[in-house]
Amino acid sequence: MKRRFAVAGFSLAVVLGCGTLPAAAAGSVPAADTLAAPDVDVNKVKAHLNEFSAIAGRNGGNRRATGQGYRDSVTYVKGRLQAAGYTVTEQPCTSGCTSGAGPNLIAEWPHGDAANVTMFGAHLDGVSAGPGMNDNGSGSAALLENALTLAQQNPAMRNRVRFAWWTDEEQGLNGSDFYVRSLSSTERARIKAYYNFDMVASVNGGYFINHITSSAAAPMKAYWDSLGLQPEENTEGAGRSDDYSFEQYGIPTSGYAMGASARKTSAQAAKWGGTASRAYDPCYHSSCDTLTNINTTGLDRASDGIAYTLWQRAVDTGTGGSCDPAGVVANGGFESGTSPWTGTTGAIGAHSGRSAHSGSRFAWLAGNGSAGTESISQTVTVPPGCSQASLTYWLHIDTDESGSTAYDRFTVKAGSTTLVTLSNANAGSGYVQRSVDLSAYAGQTVALTFTASEDYSLQTSFVLDDVTLQSG
Repeated sequence: MKRRFAVAGFSLAVVLGCGTLPAAAAGSVPAADTLAAPDVDVNKVKAHLNEFSAIAGRNGGNRRATGQGYRDSVTYVKGRLQAAGYTVTEQPCTSGCTSGAGPNLIAEWPHGDAANVTMFGAHLDGVSAGPGMNDNGSGSAALLENALTLAQQNPAMRNRVRFAWWTDEEQGLNGSDFYVRSLSSTERARIKAYYNFDMVASVNGGYFINHITSSAAAPMKAYWDSLGLQPEENTEGAGRSDDYSFEQYGIPTSGYAMGASARKTSAQAAKWGGTASRAYDPCYHSSCDTLTNINTTGLDRASDGIAYTLWQRAVDTGTGGSCDPAGVVANGGFESGTSPWTGTTGAIGAHSGRSAHSGSRFAWLAGNGSAGTESISQTVTVPPGCSQASLTYWLHIDTDESGSTAYDRFTVKAGSTTLVTLSNANAGSGYVQRSVDLSAYAGQTVALTFTASEDYSLQTSFVLDDVTLQSG
C-alpha cells in the first residue's frame, strides 16, 4: 500500500515487532448454493509467497519497482499464467512512472463476454526496506493462485475476467494510473468492476472492504459475512491503493484489505482477536515484512472470498447468476463529476453545509426554502437475469418544517412510474438506507429520476448518495 504522509491527514504509526493474530470465530459457512466457487488452497498461495521471498533475497532484499527483484517477480507470475492458458501482456509504463520502473502485467482469461469485464488487481512492487511479503506479496500471491484455480477448473464463463499486477504503486499508484489512462473510453466502459487486494495477511489485522455498501462489494461482503467476520469499511486505505486509479474514471471498485500502520481498536480486537492499540501490520514498510509477517488465516479467507466474488461476477453457474448489478448505476456515489446524470446537475458536488454518506460528493436536492423543483436522472439497463432487483440509495432528509403535513416532497421514478414518495415528515438526524423494487424492469432500459419539490417557505433538504442496483 502506498504511504500517505501526515500532510494528507495520515498519521504513521510506530513500527513494532511482528506478531501473530489469533483466528476469528469461524462462524457459519456459505449456504450450499454459494459453494460453486472452489476452495483456494492457501498452501499454494504461500508457495507463491516463498518464491517472492526468494526473488527478493537474490536481489538486494527487496522487490522495488525499479529493481531486478520486481522484474523477476513479473517473470515468475507471467510464466505461471502463460502455462495455464492466459493471454498475458507486459505493459511498459511510458508516462507518469518512476524512471526505470518495470512493466504492468495484464492477464486475461480468453472466455466469456468481452464487453463485460471484471478486473482483479494487486500491486506487485514493494518498498526498498524489505521483501514486502504482506505489502504486497500477499495480494499478488492470492490473485495468482485464484487465476491458476480458474484455469484448472475451467468453468463455463458468463463474463470476461482480467487480472493485473501493477508496477510502481508505492511511488504513487503510477502503474495502475497509467493503465487506466491508456484505455479508450470504450475500453473503460467494458470494465464493470475492479477489485483490489493490498495487504490481505496483516498479522494484527482486521477485515476491511473497500466501499462496503456498494453493489460491487456485495459478493465480497457476503462471503466474509458468511464466516461471521463483521467486516468494516476500509477507511485507512481510501485513496491509497490502485483501486483509486479506477475510481477516478467512474469505474465501480471494491476489494479486501487487513490494514497497514493504523492501530486496532479495542472493539476490533474483541471481535477479530489480536492486540488493541497496536498497528494492524507492525512491519509495514519495514525490513521485518518477511514470511513470518503473514497471517495465514486472513490470507486464506481473502483468497476464498476472491474466488467467491469471481464466480459470482463472471462464471456461468447455471443458478440464475446472470444478474450482475455492479456498474448498472454509473457514478452512483457522485465522486466522478456529474456524468451520466442529467437534470439539475448543479446539485451534485462537495457542498459546504452538508456531508456525504461516503467519499466527499453527493447530490443536494432542494433545501432552498422557496417554491421550486430539482431533479437528477440517468438511464439504466436492468440485466435480464435480475428477477429480484432493488434500487438502493442513502438519503438524509432535514427540514425546518414541523408536524406531519407533507409540504416538501421527494420522489423516485422509473420512467413515468412513481416508486416511492417521501416528505419533510420523514426527516431524521442522518442518512437512512432506502430501496425500491426494480424486479419488474429486468431486461428493460429505463430512466431513473430523483425529484425534490419545495413549497414557498421553510426549507427541506433531500441529500442523496451511494445509489446502486442490488440483486436479491
